[in-house]
Amino acid sequence: MLLLNVSRAILRGAQRLDAHRSRDVHRWVAPTLRELRRRREKMGPEAVLPRSSHSDWNYSAELFAFGKRLQENFDANVLQQAFTHQSFVEQETRKQAAVGIEQPILGVSDNRDLIVQGEQLIVDYVEAFLLTTLPRLPRQFVTAIRESLTSESQLAHISSHLGTKDIIMAAEFPVGDPLLASTLKAIVAALQRSSGEERCFLFVRDFICSALNQRDLYEYLNITDPLLMLQEYCKEKNLANPEPRLIGTLGKNTLLAAYNVGIYSDRKLLGKGYGENQSVAIDEAARDCLRKLFGTEFHMKPVDFTLGLSDCARHLSHGTQRKIESR
Repeated sequence: MLLLNVSRAILRGAQRLDAHRSRDVHRWVAPTLRELRRRREKMGPEAVLPRSSHSDWNYSAELFAFGKRLQENFDANVLQQAFTHQSFVEQETRKQAAVGIEQPILGVSDNRDLIVQGEQLIVDYVEAFLLTTLPRLPRQFVTAIRESLTSESQLAHISSHLGTKDIIMAAEFPVGDPLLASTLKAIVAALQRSSGEERCFLFVRDFICSALNQRDLYEYLNITDPLLMLQEYCKEKNLANPEPRLIGTLGKNTLLAAYNVGIYSDRKLLGKGYGENQSVAIDEAARDCLRKLFGTEFHMKPVDFTLGLSDCARHLSHGTQRKIESR
């Protein structure tokens, strides 16, 4: 009898344990989840909504936090204007006109003037920085590097990583690369108006020119015929015409052939290169010569990112120089 009572107690405990393990799992859960998933897939992906649609959105706090993230002191009104595009102003004007307001007052201006000013500041500062750090590089290649650093895609990439996407006030959402790039230009102009030329130059140096860090500058030059470019450069600098000469060969008439070609000018070795045939070796030697003449060797000193506005002032445009001197 005692054994029977113990067995019953053990069975009741096992039943309670099984009930505890499955107490929150019901038969209707899996079919319901499958039905909800089917309906969601039928309706398609949800529309992307801006953060301003959230109930806890505070635009003034977002602008304040943006300046503090960058450790810059912006004028609140100028910074708000930098983020306000013409499409947003036109959209709000149409909304107010639709409800009967004949002369709508928005209290904010668009950033068209700031975009134009910021674009000119970026071009001047980047080019002055390049001319200071790469004094031997020809002007045409300085322009090529500057255009690459200030391209729309590059500026949009920088702008998006600064956190401007959710603060931009525009009619379209999500914002595209043109809006992101133009907003960054407006921010540069807003910083110049708020904190002066020196802080504006440091901003451009740190966020735009820093893309040169640990990059082979020769990649920006896009030279299709190195030997022809070398001949033109030597002619421009009144140097003797460069002549490629075969220095040595290895494994000739085999699959692993290697040619060593040197380029001489006035009996001086300018550079040398290797290749699986003579034409490739000549191109590599010409590239080596150009790197040495332009000061962009593989072992060149790193780009100096400690330069200030005073160090690059002599390469700025006359209009920007006059503004700096007047300040």
